[in-house]
Amino acid sequence: MTVLVAAQQTETPDTLPSRQARLAYRGGEVGSTAGVAPGFVQGNLAILPAEYAGAFHRFCQLNPKPCPIIGMSDVGSPYIPALGADLDIRTDVPRYRVWRDGEVVDEPTDVTKYWRDDLVTFVLGCSFSFEEALLDEGMPIRHIEQNVRVPMYRTNIACGEAGPFAGPMVVSMRPFKPADAIRAVQITSRYPAVHGAPVHLGHPHLIGIKDIAKPDYGDPVAVADDEIPVFWACGVTPQSVINAAKVPFAITHSPGLMLVTDLKNRNMAVI
Repeated sequence: MTVLVAAQQTETPDTLPSRQARLAYRGGEVGSTAGVAPGFVQGNLAILPAEYAGAFHRFCQLNPKPCPIIGMSDVGSPYIPALGADLDIRTDVPRYRVWRDGEVVDEPTDVTKYWRDDLVTFVLGCSFSFEEALLDEGMPIRHIEQNVRVPMYRTNIACGEAGPFAGPMVVSMRPFKPADAIRAVQITSRYPAVHGAPVHLGHPHLIGIKDIAKPDYGDPVAVADDEIPVFWACGVTPQSVINAAKVPFAITHSPGLMLVTDLKNRNMAVI
């Protein structure tokens, strides 16, 4: 990866690390966005035909932990100026997933050829934002240390239903020593727009995870004997729901490869 960019002292729209990252992805760069453009908010994508947008919006309202909306496009528009003046939804994500009838049929780095005039884009908050706050407290983030994607799991936690959208919550996992896990709860509670506090600590089987070494998305990371797994609601949940609903057409990001926006992580904190 070559897009890990430190914030500059004097930032202009052309020098923002977030824009530099998007330009790299627009040019074909591929890789996990964990740790990319420090200080800037990243987002999960769910792009759906307008006829499904109302029900999906309601689904997000019913499930704010996994699906906190931070941006939404006009019908047919690939732009969301509030998230970045030059941001182009069709090209600025490292890798996408194209879905037909609930199944992934392509994983391109550019979805321009799939774009339609009836599509609505939802950008959902991402836990990478609160990771910055954890790192500032000196708390290690295992998947960043190992330069892999965060492990994510489907659970037995049912989401609230809206129209055709229903299914299990997806969670992301980070291992911590117990004292650090308590501190992580305190820190991430300040960030409800990017999933907030964990939904579960320890005992993966209690939320339907059979083997923590085999995530459904992302990459496995080790949990040491003196650590416990800590689980946060995850913005990959819509992909599980799109699969369950058998939506005729949809586009999402590839798990762990997010949209980098010009929003600042510090503005996501509520206290």
